[in-house]
Amino acid sequence: MCRITCIVLTILLAVNHAVAWKHFWRGKWIQRKIEQADNSHFPPDQWFEQKLDHFDVVNSITWKQRYHTNDTFFGGDGPVFLMIGGEGEASPKWMVQGMWIEWAKKFNALCFQLEHRYYGKSHPTKNMSIKNLKHLSSEQALADLAYFIEAKKKEMKLQHNKWIVFGGSYPGSLAAWFRLKYPHLAYGAVASSAPLFAKINFKEYLGVVTKALQTTQQSSQCTGAIEQATTALEDEIQSTRCCQTMEKLFSLCDPLDVTNKLDVANLFETLAGNFEGVVQYNKDNRDSKGANITMDVLCDTMTDPKIGSPLARYAAVNNMLLKATGEKCLDFKYSKMLRDMRSTDWNSSASEGGRQWTYQTCTEFGYYQSSDLADQPFGKRFPIEFSIRQCSDIFGPKFSYNLLKNAIARTNFIYGGLGLKLDRTVFPNGSVDPWSALGITSNTTGNVAIFIQGTAHCADMYPPSPKDSHELTAARNVIESHLSSWVSNEKA
Repeated sequence: MCRITCIVLTILLAVNHAVAWKHFWRGKWIQRKIEQADNSHFPPDQWFEQKLDHFDVVNSITWKQRYHTNDTFFGGDGPVFLMIGGEGEASPKWMVQGMWIEWAKKFNALCFQLEHRYYGKSHPTKNMSIKNLKHLSSEQALADLAYFIEAKKKEMKLQHNKWIVFGGSYPGSLAAWFRLKYPHLAYGAVASSAPLFAKINFKEYLGVVTKALQTTQQSSQCTGAIEQATTALEDEIQSTRCCQTMEKLFSLCDPLDVTNKLDVANLFETLAGNFEGVVQYNKDNRDSKGANITMDVLCDTMTDPKIGSPLARYAAVNNMLLKATGEKCLDFKYSKMLRDMRSTDWNSSASEGGRQWTYQTCTEFGYYQSSDLADQPFGKRFPIEFSIRQCSDIFGPKFSYNLLKNAIARTNFIYGGLGLKLDRTVFPNGSVDPWSALGITSNTTGNVAIFIQGTAHCADMYPPSPKDSHELTAARNVIESHLSSWVSNEKA
């Protein structure tokens, strides 16, 4: 996600800082690291026998896919809610909380959650080699959902119950795409914060981050201080006195070699990612000790002269987040990142989602948040070329720019990009969420867009709170009205 997505379904265990910024990951990783929970009181893991390759009729290999069930509210006649897993481990915590559970109580729904192939404990192959990752794609994931639904319909006599799919961020995209590709299996879909348009250079991400920071009480003073800090950091790097003071100031894990442009790019991107992650999940009702780190907190820090210079404040933000995630230092070494991301073992830190999601961005989505946008305060040190080269650096020369360009074109062709038109599908997005720039935010024929002013990534999916804004509460009411309409119609 620094790059992309909320999966409200996931709790990711610790991964080092160099891996953490990847794609949907930077903000998501910070969120999960501070959300670790005791799973002993949640529904147990269950296992579904799934096909390895849904598009090769001669391939009969199967594997065990993890899922969870909550039938507490179900009386037999209600709908079936299916929460779609995404680019991380599916957490049973979300089988007992979240807005979808509130709606399950209201509509007497049976709830399932299906973990995405290659993430969490759902391991289709013995490792994550490039040969094996060919079975990792959104199309295979959608087919997994289809086979799961068909099997549960027969097993639990649910042929006449309406199935409604839910998802947030990448799983939100899957929810919409499932409604597109398998309309006979999903009666409706709630596709929250769904990036639907694949794009290589997602430079607009930092544009939304910048505008969001300017909505705080400190307004442009905050982004102005960030720009001053970035300029000071550039000056420091280019000076003869670099870099021991800066290494200590930012708690770097290793000495900074300013002649290593990849390390410098990684450092600048990771520092920008501190702000990206907080903006993306700003005030999203997480029940965790890190939920109090909001845009206002960051901007208070950036505009507090008592801390010192703008560069010192920039470092203070970094150290605040290191402390929140339990990290002792900031790992920025590009070579370390490559070493971790090249690991194919399921016991490696990369298996927590970094390697798999990076593969999907290189073969389907792009979504790279570069520094190429003119009007943003984080500098120009991580241009799109920095992200593109990582595909070939991690997976080999075959994963070139041409492959990526063709993959992006194919994704938008098979799913329709922002030209997608669906009935019985709602698209909630928050105005503070950078991913709204790749989603449906205005009503078109058949589509219902819910653009929620002042809210962040997947905010509509979290449990309700007395602190919720009027706009967020109203948005949830609109979603509920659509669910009520779908459920109250005659049986599917």
